[in-house]
Amino acid sequence: MKLLIVGATGAVGQAVLQQALADSRISAVIAPTRRALPSHAKLENPLLDFKQLPPDAAWWAADGLICALGTTQKIAGSPERFVAIDRDLVIRVAELARRAGVPYLALNSSLGASLQGNLYLRTKAEAEQGVRALGFPRLLIVRPSLINAVRTPPRPAEHIGLCVSRLLGPLIPRRYRPVTPDTIAAAMLNGLFADGQGEWILESDQL
Repeated sequence: MKLLIVGATGAVGQAVLQQALADSRISAVIAPTRRALPSHAKLENPLLDFKQLPPDAAWWAADGLICALGTTQKIAGSPERFVAIDRDLVIRVAELARRAGVPYLALNSSLGASLQGNLYLRTKAEAEQGVRALGFPRLLIVRPSLINAVRTPPRPAEHIGLCVSRLLGPLIPRRYRPVTPDTIAAAMLNGLFADGQGEWILESDQL
């Protein structure tokens, strides 16, 4: 089994990478990044500029793609740049993988993704819509709530939400409780080995 991971330097992507490298069912992991990852016998790490993705690279061909790309408006620098990463880049990566014959895509989206939502939630929904149109035989969309991770650089709004969640604990409905990167990663990897075809959506309370 050969797995392609995009977004391997983020909190969720790092968890996917670690679990995939430790999984004996996966023989090779391809993780294109801007900066080099620690070497591993199973890892191929193409270094590239994500503004100029190589459309004909052989490493696009894999048994599955896990996309954990994501940023914030503050980190991206503008609403337009945020959309360019969280929607346009996600769709472009999925398009190139599908063109290379990849049959399975797992996309890390967001709780509340909706075309009627705010910019963040609308962008996530548009990314879902875009990858759905590419016709992957098997598509898994994961919609986690707040991600319980240490961020670099920090995300103040997410940090405040996590602090409130810790204070209120079980009083918060399960749907809105924070989810760890390891939990999200495990769900996306499990989908790689699941039987059947079609689309599945995992909401936060199902993780």
